[in-house]
Amino acid sequence: MVALLGYSRQQIVSAVQDMYPAVAEAPASPFHFPVGGKASEQLGYPAEYTAELPPALLGSFAGVGYPFRADAIRPGDTVLDIGAGAGNDSLIASRIVGPAGRVIALDLTAAMTRKLKQSAERSDTGNLDVVQASAEQLPLPDASIDAITSNGALNLVPDKRRAVAEMFRVLRSNGRLQLADVVIHRPVSVDCHDDPRLWVECVVGATIREDLIALFEDAGFEEVATVGSHDYFALSPSAQTREVAESFGAHSIELGMRRGERAPSLPRQWLRRLDPRRWLLRLRRRGLLGLSALGLALLSCYGTMALVGLLPLLGIGLALHEGAWAGTIAAFVLLTLVALAGGYRYHRAISPTLLAAAGSAAVLYALFIDYRAWVELLGFVVLGGAAFWDLRQRRRQEIRVLGLDQPSVE
Repeated sequence: MVALLGYSRQQIVSAVQDMYPAVAEAPASPFHFPVGGKASEQLGYPAEYTAELPPALLGSFAGVGYPFRADAIRPGDTVLDIGAGAGNDSLIASRIVGPAGRVIALDLTAAMTRKLKQSAERSDTGNLDVVQASAEQLPLPDASIDAITSNGALNLVPDKRRAVAEMFRVLRSNGRLQLADVVIHRPVSVDCHDDPRLWVECVVGATIREDLIALFEDAGFEEVATVGSHDYFALSPSAQTREVAESFGAHSIELGMRRGERAPSLPRQWLRRLDPRRWLLRLRRRGLLGLSALGLALLSCYGTMALVGLLPLLGIGLALHEGAWAGTIAAFVLLTLVALAGGYRYHRAISPTLLAAAGSAAVLYALFIDYRAWVELLGFVVLGGAAFWDLRQRRRQEIRVLGLDQPSVE
């Protein structure tokens, strides 16, 4: 499925540990995501890399892209593979770094690390170490790694910001990072406490593309570049997964970047996080822009009215330009209408837009034609009802797409 809210870290970790042993031990089983050598070929892995991999290992491939497109690994490097899985990328990296280099394959699940250790021993790969650990707490010293590779792992991590900070910590200055991961165009808004397994069946904890890039830039990574993109879920054997992915714009991307000299200061990090453009984009993607614009319209109208009545009591005079005041209110009302009309693309229900148009017309009539306080208030009430109706329709559509409206089978 797609990124779901409301899970504890332990629920997510347990779900991951329950699902991925099956990928390691029974890769021929039906999964909601593409698995195996055919998937690696469709994602861009060249034959000269995959031909040398043990067939049993390649059969457990569960990556979402081809991170080596970013060309972050050099001969002689010490490389960390985060979320190594069965270890296909780790073995490819071990051949790139050569005898003078070293690869540390890190994964959360015991089944995956066990399978990789067995494969490394059989193939006599002497420059590969296997570690079972979490990406949120890397068991490595500061500045000990030349390059990091990761393929479809970060979307499984509950605390992504902490994981990115750990990557920055263990990389040497100007160290390189290559990454393939799942991103979405808009987030899932419904709360799904009852089924943490949804984290691991398809698109798992996916992040909005711009937010993922911002995570790395906030941590101090530089020259972040998108080097590839795939309609990954078109490869899924599950029709429901394909519908979910299409609904939320889920796809995979490949990133390459370089670690900066030092992490940004905390004030600078917070300034980046509080950028109003980020918040505006988040509100729009969560379907909350209409409600936010309505709140600003109400504040402009009744907040200003209260301020004008209060200031004279404090001995402060305020000259208010009524035309500018009305224009500001009207601008926020129209923004509310436009935002609610945009919801039609998601839920295909025209009623919230029609109701919003009626409420907007009432407010604008009171502002510019014949002011009557009750008409203005009624218009805002109707507009508020439309905003909440639109939000409800969006959530119902998400629930339908995710299959959460269907009774669970015990």
